[in-house]
Amino acid sequence: MEEQKHYRHELKYEISKTEYLAMRERLKLIMDHDPHTGEDGFYRIRSIYFDNSEDKALREKIDGVAKREKFRIRYYNDDLSLLLLEKKMKVNDLCLKTSAEVSAEECRKLLTGDLTWMRDHPQGLVRELYAKMQYQRLCPRVLVSYVREPYVYRPGNVRVTFDSLIRTTLYHREFLTEDVWDISATGTPDTMILEVKYDAYLPEIIQDIVQMNSVRQQAFSKYGSCRRFG
Repeated sequence: MEEQKHYRHELKYEISKTEYLAMRERLKLIMDHDPHTGEDGFYRIRSIYFDNSEDKALREKIDGVAKREKFRIRYYNDDLSLLLLEKKMKVNDLCLKTSAEVSAEECRKLLTGDLTWMRDHPQGLVRELYAKMQYQRLCPRVLVSYVREPYVYRPGNVRVTFDSLIRTTLYHREFLTEDVWDISATGTPDTMILEVKYDAYLPEIIQDIVQMNSVRQQAFSKYGSCRRFG
């Protein structure tokens, strides 16, 4: 999972289960499974998102602020051996993600309010989060979980993902526990989110598949959806 060091285009669509099945069958003919998936072609993502008491990140998303950022800590398939602190910056439909590895012990300290280890951390991103936890009063706000089915296509560096079973809990201290008590964050259990990321151009063959007549690009935020409950 290499850190992205340049802005990429990012498009999001909310699709039905029927649209997903039709689209996936066509994509599988030309795209490869992401090599980080298991034999079933899926992996689970859990992320804890940061915001302040004024809901800065949430309000910027709702208000459509063109340039904004979010911090999160993320891990995959319930494997705590690799925890990534990530900052996602967005300018309209362009995104840039930077990341730094943190340990489970460091993460647990953060979740209990012990920030002393962050101030002189060798990773600049950790020091940046520390500073913004001080002057922007960022803190852990919500846990977001979902299952991802990713595909990659080398021309254009295209990545297409289907996200489902989007769930949330407000009890962020449960972030690193095996038993997470969460609830569905979407209107219907079958809601799926299609995301398309690419560099300078999106190959026409991919456009033809993902831009079906009934599918319209929209601003969907898993973080925003999961914050509906507080």
